This record gives sequence, structure tokens and C-alpha cells, in this order.
Amino acid sequence: MLQSFRFDRTPDFEAGEILIIDKPLTWTSFDVVNKIRYILKRHTGNRKLKVGHAGTLDPLASGLLIVCTGKATKLIEEIQVGEKVYDAVFRLGATTPSFDRETEIDKAFVLPEFSNDKIAEVAKSFIGQNFQTPPAYSAIQINGKRAYEYARKGKDVKIDQREIFISDMKINEINLPDVNLTVTCSKGTYIRTLADDFGKRLDNGAFLYYLRRIRSGSFSINEAVELKDFEEYMNNL
Repeated sequence: MLQSFRFDRTPDFEAGEILIIDKPLTWTSFDVVNKIRYILKRHTGNRKLKVGHAGTLDPLASGLLIVCTGKATKLIEEIQVGEKVYDAVFRLGATTPSFDRETEIDKAFVLPEFSNDKIAEVAKSFIGQNFQTPPAYSAIQINGKRAYEYARKGKDVKIDQREIFISDMKINEINLPDVNLTVTCSKGTYIRTLADDFGKRLDNGAFLYYLRRIRSGSFSINEAVELKDFEEYMNNL
């Protein structure tokens, strides 16, 4: 099993470390990588030290982000294949162009008094193999540009569907308009798109209101360290 960085041993960032970071809300995954790269270059003096992440999190998502350093960056492809687990809140009764809170509501729906059984039935319908289209506001590469670059200019682009697998979609709490779920899924699954599709299967609307990644492969959020704690640790080495 791959071992992650711990505060109780001497790290070797050039030989390779796997850092499990609790990504703060509003930070991009690249912001986290750049911050760690800056900290490590200052500490090691190696301006060419490799730092990369395995599995992107959107700015409005928090939680487990895997960052690899040095020779461990060769493991990124292997690491990011693992199954992912998210805590999420789908807000019913409205949609947004980005399928989350990044953009303003573009359509509101009358919210019927959905029964808990109906909502649970829809959640269960997602379990298994699915095909989903990544959102227009995503980092998918299209003709050398990110999809969101086109979307923010109001340009329509064709994004191909992709095959995903949902192992579990557990309802934790229903407090309409919010539905709190834990989603276990394959690499490449857009939880934002799941939220939008969830609303459609209810003949209504929905968008992703909250998202936190709690597991990726064998790595758990319980192993994660906060950036400020990592920086303090490095300053005291």
C-alpha cells in the first residue's frame, strides 16, 4: 500500500512524498500545488523539484487532494485511478449554467413535496454504469483550450459523453430543498453533472450546493493535513 506523508518522520521530498492535503474552499487544485511548490523550493533550495496533484477538485469543493513530490510524481496516474467518495448536497428547485454555485441561478422550478421514497428511488437509479457529459464549465481540453474558457464567453462547444460507474449513492438527510448524499464513484465522475441529472430525473431542477471529497483510492480525509499546518511544520524543520 502507498504510504502518505506524516509529521512523525523525516520526509524526503526529492526521493518522493505523497501529501494528503485538506484543500480549502475557493482554492483551485493548482493553487495548492503552487503553494506547496513554493514552500518546498524555499526549504530544499531545489527550484526544479517536481510537484503535481492526482485528481482535480473544483474551487467550490473542499477535502482530500493528493499532492506528489519528486519521484512520487511518477505515481500520479496510478493513484488517480482509484475510486472516489464524496459528501455532497444537491439543492433542488433550480439550475445553474455551471451546475454548482459558481454561476447564478438561470432557471427556477416549483418544488413539489417530494416523498423521501421518491428521492431515494432516484438516487438508487444512478447506481451502476452511467454515461454523463462533463459540464461546459469544466477544465476539459477542447482544441487546446479549457471548456470553461468557451463557456464564460457564451460559446457552445461539443463535449463528448464519458462512461462512469456509481458504486453507491447513499442518502444521509433530506431537508428540502437540500438532499445530503454520500457518493462513491469512479475516476472522472462530475458530481456537478450528477446533481443536474438528479434534478432531471425528478422532472425538476437541481445544482450542487456543497461538495467535499473524503476518500480517493486507499487515501482518507482522516490522513489529511491543512496547508497552514504543513507550512508551519516545514518552517520548523
